[in-house]
Amino acid sequence: MHQVHLAVLLSFAIFATAFPSPATAQNEHRSTKDAKVLILGGDAEDTIAVPGKQYTVKVDSNWIQGTQTGNGTANPILTLARKHHVKNHDLRLKDCRGMFDTSIDQFTQIGAVAGERVKTGAYGITGATPKNIYEAACQYYEVDWSPDQNSWIASAWNNNFTFDTDMGGFSDENNLCIDQRGFKTTIQAEAAEFIQPKQVSLNSLVTMIAYSEDGVTVTLADNTTLTGDYVLCTFSLGVLQYGDVVFEPALPSWKMEAIQSMVMATYTKIFLQFEKKFWFDTEMAIYADKERGRYPIWQSLDHVNFSPGSGLVFVTVTGDFSLRIEGMEDSDVQEEVIEVLGAMYPNTTISNAGTQTPSSVAPTPTGLLLSFPVTLKI
Repeated sequence: MHQVHLAVLLSFAIFATAFPSPATAQNEHRSTKDAKVLILGGDAEDTIAVPGKQYTVKVDSNWIQGTQTGNGTANPILTLARKHHVKNHDLRLKDCRGMFDTSIDQFTQIGAVAGERVKTGAYGITGATPKNIYEAACQYYEVDWSPDQNSWIASAWNNNFTFDTDMGGFSDENNLCIDQRGFKTTIQAEAAEFIQPKQVSLNSLVTMIAYSEDGVTVTLADNTTLTGDYVLCTFSLGVLQYGDVVFEPALPSWKMEAIQSMVMATYTKIFLQFEKKFWFDTEMAIYADKERGRYPIWQSLDHVNFSPGSGLVFVTVTGDFSLRIEGMEDSDVQEEVIEVLGAMYPNTTISNAGTQTPSSVAPTPTGLLLSFPVTLKI
């Protein structure tokens, strides 16, 4: 099953009504606007139900990266997950030794000493250039899979400020959300404690924001308008870059330059379901191909720590390879993935996987992960 990862578009608008102060209440020119502050943004994730044995899988946010070291500071997302009993599990390549551990050490060294040169050249500077497809696959895992795909210095930032406790990070653990309610439960359950239903407008596509010294007017796709003194935009960078929302007047050139200088990375998950498990018994595996980025990172959900007996496995691709398969038919992607599984398990007869083509989770694909280029000036 080919699932394209998309940046979340403007699927809802939240408008929070500010409570008036006593002085405001006495003001005879009290505002008649819908809210003091309009908060506009997008939802946290999308989920799809896999046919056959029914399971809900996450096609968007599903990681708690950097958890907690001992009694140290906990990642706020982990705190919310604990508070609302969102089931998650530490997932890592526990059975990998030697080459992969060396790759981790090399990436840590590069992040510490190579500065803005964290590109393939930085591996050469530190004497860590991959010598074969296996070392290249391990490097892919460290740099291309989860961190930034365009500015490799951002990979080092991501690593340091998430996992390195000496740099303000939390721990070196990555927890996968396996809660059937979805990762979004951490946000929805917390919001339910203070947001009233009348303050939320779901599935409301924002098309225009008009602003002046007198306040703001937000226009939705159905021509409904909301007014406020201020507006707080939490849109995806991709939405701002593609011009899905019109600003009136247009945003100043310095702001647009900053927006356009950043990058939305691409990240595609492909889920497959088989009648019977035939793959690795670990939680994860890395496939080394002659072509860098060709279906390299595999994760088994048919595992005692996740959904045993589900017959589910998925592979993740990023960057240019992700963009390539987004333009392909699901059947063609499935054929390629089955071919890779055949190369991984040449002595196994692999039947066709059960598939489902989910509907898009957003009207327009605009990327998934925000990347900060080295040259960005704020």
